Amino acid sequence: MYAIVEIAGQQFKVQKDQFLFVHHLNEKNGATVVFDKVLLVDNNGKVNVGAPTVAGAKVTAKVIADMIQGDKVIVFKKKRRKGYKRKNGHRQQYTKILIENIAA
Repeated sequence: MYAIVEIAGQQFKVQKDQFLFVHHLNEKNGATVVFDKVLLVDNNGKVNVGAPTVAGAKVTAKVIADMIQGDKVIVFKKKRRKGYKRKNGHRQQYTKILIENIAA
């Protein structure tokens, strides 16, 4: 059984007991989160597609780790022969969650 869920503006294919890294959620470690924007549910070959979401379907997840930082991305801008150079960096913050249940 799997589902396609929208979490923090992104779509993920999730299964039970799967770990995910999603954009930062405002939840503490150990908190239970319920996602109700379920776009598709597949229950052993029986596919239920929502328009736009599946009515009554929910995905329950548990927050494992909060505020995990991703890899650093370097943004470097340069214009040749002008002496213009700018270096900037960014690290995205993620939340690690464990999918506990998919209720169709």
